[in-house]
Parts: sequence; structure tokens; C-alpha cells
Amino acid sequence: MALKRSRKIALIVGGVLVLVVAASIIIQKRKAGIVAVQAGKVGRQNLTSVVTASGEIRPRNYVNINSQSFGKIVGILVAEGARVKKGDVLLRLEAIQPAADVEAQRALIKSAEASVEAAEASQRTAQAELTRSRADFERVAMNWERAQGLHVDQLISQQEYDARRAEFESAKAAVELGLARVAQSRAELDRARSTLNQGRATLTRVSDVLQKTIYTSPINGVITNLPVHVGEQTVPGIQNSPGSFLMTVADMSVVTAEVKVDETDIVNVKLDQAAEVTIDAFPNRTFKGTVTEIGTTALVRSTGRSTTELQTGTQEAKDFKVVVTLSDPPEIVRPGLSTTARVTTATRENALAVPLQSLTIRRRSDIETAERTARGEKTAEAAPVAKSEKDKEELQGVFVIQDGKAHFREVKSGITGVTDIEITEGLKEGDQIVTGSYRVLRELRHLAKVRIEKPGEGGASAPGQ
Repeated sequence: MALKRSRKIALIVGGVLVLVVAASIIIQKRKAGIVAVQAGKVGRQNLTSVVTASGEIRPRNYVNINSQSFGKIVGILVAEGARVKKGDVLLRLEAIQPAADVEAQRALIKSAEASVEAAEASQRTAQAELTRSRADFERVAMNWERAQGLHVDQLISQQEYDARRAEFESAKAAVELGLARVAQSRAELDRARSTLNQGRATLTRVSDVLQKTIYTSPINGVITNLPVHVGEQTVPGIQNSPGSFLMTVADMSVVTAEVKVDETDIVNVKLDQAAEVTIDAFPNRTFKGTVTEIGTTALVRSTGRSTTELQTGTQEAKDFKVVVTLSDPPEIVRPGLSTTARVTTATRENALAVPLQSLTIRRRSDIETAERTARGEKTAEAAPVAKSEKDKEELQGVFVIQDGKAHFREVKSGITGVTDIEITEGLKEGDQIVTGSYRVLRELRHLAKVRIEKPGEGGASAPGQ
């Protein structure tokens, strides 16, 4: 009896297993060629397109002060972080020799000025003597003319006639001598004036050298960098090499965030666009700002150098400089702090939108091949595979679920939000579309049979035709 009972139990268990296997086979056959997908409906929402870039805080105006002469630092009158006004003395270099040169040149100028005054007096004397000589010449000339007439009429003696002629020649020579003396005095005056001008030019030069031993603030601001100390030697710049760096004065009344925007996003950034800036040193705080400057030269991301400096082209990623001026910067902000700017490039209210991952690309020839297959046309009998540019054209679209199939539908997109993208043509509100997974969307084909995954269901089956 026990044996018969065991046999019955074994038969019952075997029958149940056969039924389970048979049901499983039936289910698998029904599911053959059906792709499990994630789906969602097209809806409307407010979209904001944002470009995010990182960089650092910089003052709008700042001046790096470099050495303009050789010398030893003998005094630093400010400290790092000190506020200064335009014209305040910041630093002094040793000025013994330049000061002595200035004093010596001033003495030479006084001597040159005295020489000019003496030359001017000499010229006035020579001019007066010339005037007197000309007056004497005119008187003697008239006497000589009368003597010539009287001599013809034999009214004067030959002796008197010769005396009048000698007197005339002497007066004439005196005028010529006066002219020569005036010319000489004028030349002496010009030479004295030239010497004076040369001395004044030299004084300007040595005064400039002396002035360069005293460094004053060119703007109102804050000392943000002061790397030098009293007693250090400084050197001026030579050709393309800058001089010794002394300090930086920054005008912190206008604070900016200088960020680098990727080349694919720079076309969307415009002047006066609103931005939100976060500073790593001030967590959980957001500062408002406006785009005030957009660079026009690409910067190689790995080196930060401008592409115009390169001798050859490069395929490396490039960025563009964008400056965002903060409208409400914190009072204790410091240059160089790391920052991130989120620039709002566009907004759309009540826009028709789909998830970004649902947007995909397919070739026109692949779509047409799937449609011919669905109509029952054999590939061999169908029109030859076209090789035109039109058939190679790539279409942007989404998969719309209709009658259990995924229909590829070409769409036109608008602005891109954080997770969604605007659709301007090709869809209507309420359409059910395939939203995932990424692997499925990458391999899914036009008119493939699909089923919507249930919540919590695992991976998807392989895409079918």
C-alpha cells in the first residue's frame, strides 16, 4: 500500500512539473520578439535651460605692481588686506644715488639759466651797438654824398674829400661788425638755451628714476597679495620678462566670477543673462549675478593657453572665458576662491517636454527598411539599398507606443532643461513614448513589438524586429 501511495504522489508531482514547463514554454513563445520598455506620457512643464561652469572669484579691476628699477626695499608701508586709496604710498626703494643725481642736475640747470641770462644781455648789447652804428652810418653817408657833389664842383679840397670817404668806409665797416656781433650773440643765446633744455630733459629723466623708487597705489582697493619683504633686491623688466612682482591692489567694490564655459555651450550664452553663483567658501548660499563679458578666443582646457598662441591646431577640448558680475557679493570675499556659475540661457513656460534620454537618433534607411519588412516585402525584392546622402541622413526622434509597437517619430527640439528637453514639432500632449532603458533605446528598432515594464521588474529582453 505504501508503495502504491508513493507512486501516486510521484505521478502527481511529475504532472505538475509538466504543466509548469508547458506553461513556461507557452509564455516564452508569446513573449518571443517582444521588448520590455519603460514608458511615460508626453506632458507640459516649465523649462529652464542652464549652462554650468566653474572658475574663480576675481575683482573687476586689479593692478599687479612690478618693479620698474633696480634697488633695495627699505620700507613697506602697507600690509596684506589693508585698504588703500589712489595715491597712497605703498613701498619705497633705496634712493640715495637717484636723489643725488636730481640735486646735481638742478644745480646744473641753475648754471645754465644764468648762462642764458648772460647771453640775452650780450645780445641786447650787440643789438644796441648795431643800432648806434647804423645811425652813424646814415649821418656819414649823407656827408659823403654832399662831399661827392662839392668835389665835382671843386668846392672842397682833395684832402677833405678823402677824409669824408674814409669816414664813410669806417662807418660801413662798423655796421657790418655790429651785424656780426648780433649774429654771434644770437648763436651764444641759442647754445645757452639748448644747454638749459638738455639739462631740464636730464632732470626729467633722473627725477623719473627717483620717482620710481616710491610706489603709490594707482586705484582705490585692497592689498590682496604682498610677497616681498624689507631688504630684498628688485630688478626691472627686460624685454618680455616682467620685473620683480611687488604686490597686487584689487578694487573689490565690483566682484566677478570668471568661469570657463565649454565650447558646446558658449553659443547659448549672451550678455546680460541672469546667473546664480555659488562660492565654495560660503556653502548653502547663492549669489545673483549677470553676464558682463564673453571671451572670443578659445582656451585649451589642459593648458589654459589661447589657441591663437599655438603654432598648430589641436583636437583637445576648449573653453571660453565668461565673466559674471555679482550684484550682492559677500563683504569678506577674497580673490581666487573657487566658484560655480549657473547661467540661465533660456526659459519656456508650459512647454511640451520629454525626458532627455528618450531622444534618440536613427538612420532614414533603417526606418524605411523596417516599414518595408512590416508590409511583407522581401528585402531581396525590395528596391536596392540606396546610397544617397538622403538615405544616410540621421533623424532625431522618439519612439511612440501604438498598438503594442514602437513607432519612431521624427521630432524637432527646443531648449534643454536639467532632465527634460522641449519638443516643438512631432508630438502632442498625452502621447505615450519609450523613456528607457538606455540599452533598449540604443538598440530598439522601428515597429518593434514592445511591452511596458511593470514597476520593480528587472532588466529588459533583447530588442526584436
